[in-house]
Amino acid sequence: MAYLEREVRRLVGKAIHHYHLIEDGDQILVALSGGKDSMVMLNILHERRARVPIDYDLKVVTIDLGYEGFNCKSLETYMRDYGYDLVLKKTQIGPLAHSDANRENPCFLCARLRRKILFETAQELGCNKVALGHTKDDIIETFLLNTFYSGEISTMIPHQVLFGGKLTIIRPLALLEEVKALAYAKLRAFPEVQDGCPTRGTSRRGTVKYLLGELDKMDRRIKKNIFAALSNVRGEYLLNGHGFPH
Repeated sequence: MAYLEREVRRLVGKAIHHYHLIEDGDQILVALSGGKDSMVMLNILHERRARVPIDYDLKVVTIDLGYEGFNCKSLETYMRDYGYDLVLKKTQIGPLAHSDANRENPCFLCARLRRKILFETAQELGCNKVALGHTKDDIIETFLLNTFYSGEISTMIPHQVLFGGKLTIIRPLALLEEVKALAYAKLRAFPEVQDGCPTRGTSRRGTVKYLLGELDKMDRRIKKNIFAALSNVRGEYLLNGHGFPH
């Protein structure tokens, strides 16, 4: 298990250095969903503060999506023991996204509204960066989602500057496989809070995750190669600007 801890720290540290995610004086909003990935992210960013030669602050924020039965008391207690005051934002994003009034994909609207809340909260707290717990698998899945369902070549990026440089999204787990994040979370016995989403696991992302899982069983190199391809684009062999033939 000591190897797992070293490997997770190494991959997060590599992402931070390679993509220039954190600088001295940063005020970072850590978006804590209640899931294991975001808990791993917070844990590593927290522990790094004592070991790195730069100073940065963390503000921990959780969004209550408004589903019945949501309870984050265990998370609030854990955060207090950790030395952080959990900022809880209560919303009705979940029910709205799944209502008849929404003509969009529920996941799309939910993600867009959650991001809006995070951006507004970052401004309230004086944060210049928002840290999201997306893993290497999430980046690969998003690339395939956008290809399959939106007809475009794009994905999440580890370092995304917004609003003319006023705010930056960072993804410190960008080089960490989900399976390692889950194993690390289990080792540390992090609390987990379910948001109650009725379509979790049955969405388009769930379909893509299942497909990738089946491909991974066939050849363990496939996910690695997809991720590598995102940094190895041969533009001369793409239909840039040519559109569809008539």
